[in-house]
Formats: sequence, C-alpha cells, structure tokens
Amino acid sequence: MTNIAKNRNVKHSGLIKLKDLKLHKLQEAYPNFPYPPIPKYSDKTSNGLTKCVIDWINLNGYQAERISSTGRKIDNTKIVTDCIGRKRSIGQTKWIKGSGTPGTADISSTILGRSVKIEIKCKATGDRYQSEAQKNYQKEVETAGGIYLIVRTFQGFYEWYQEFTKTI
Repeated sequence: MTNIAKNRNVKHSGLIKLKDLKLHKLQEAYPNFPYPPIPKYSDKTSNGLTKCVIDWINLNGYQAERISSTGRKIDNTKIVTDCIGRKRSIGQTKWIKGSGTPGTADISSTILGRSVKIEIKCKATGDRYQSEAQKNYQKEVETAGGIYLIVRTFQGFYEWYQEFTKTI
C-alpha cells in the first residue's frame, strides 16, 4: 500500500467505520436478505455531514435529531388572466420568523446521558463562521452544563466521539 493510500484511509477512517456499522446494522435487521445495499456517506456538503453525524450517534445507540429553525413562507399570490388571455401572478410571498431559539444548533443529541448540541460548519463548503446568535446560544448551552460542539469534518467528529465516550 502506498503512502498516499495509507493517508487516505487514515483521513477517512471514520467514514469507513460509519459505512461498516450501517452495513452491519442492515444485516442484523434483515438477515434473510443476502445483499444489502452498501450505504453511501460523504462529508463534502453540510447536509451530507449532518447525515453522517446523526447516523453515527443513532447507530451507536444514542439519540440525535436534526433541528430546523427556518421560518415559514406565506404565499399571497394569485394567478389571474388579463383581458387578452395572458396569465399573470399578482401578490407577494413573505417569510415569517420561526418559533425556535435564534442561533440554535443543527443537531440536538444525548450521548451517555449528556446533552450535546452540534453545529455543522462544513469545511468542504467553506462555511466557517458562527453568527452572533449562534455564539450566544453556545454560551447558554455551556453555562447550563451542556456540551456544544462545532463539527467541520466527520473525521474530526469521529475523533471527538472516541475521546468523549472513553472519558465518561
């Protein structure tokens, strides 16, 4: 095995273990199905990274869920036909604020009985900075005794998870 291949496996060993764990759980759930589909995971997008983190936590017997803090779109448009038969859209759409806490984390989880809030800032997409609302939310969580984690890659999360579950 070349040095490049060795480095690639070390760099993505967390994703490989996630795929293997998912495949093992599928084989346990469906023992009579000879060829379960091979799961595909990637941390190259924010949605992909979020899916990896949530699946890892849930597959290991803990609880994790995605938190959606977006508002709602109110559509007040109407389609009307003018006097020469053309259809036009009149009115407007607007967004109303969500009812959630501003700056809330992307993932809410419980690992070993501890509340862990996870903010996804995907390195591959260049998402780097927390908003002021997110910084305030982080302070609130940490003041209350919870854990607030910023995840940039799945490998980084995987290494944190290994250390965290070892210490408790």
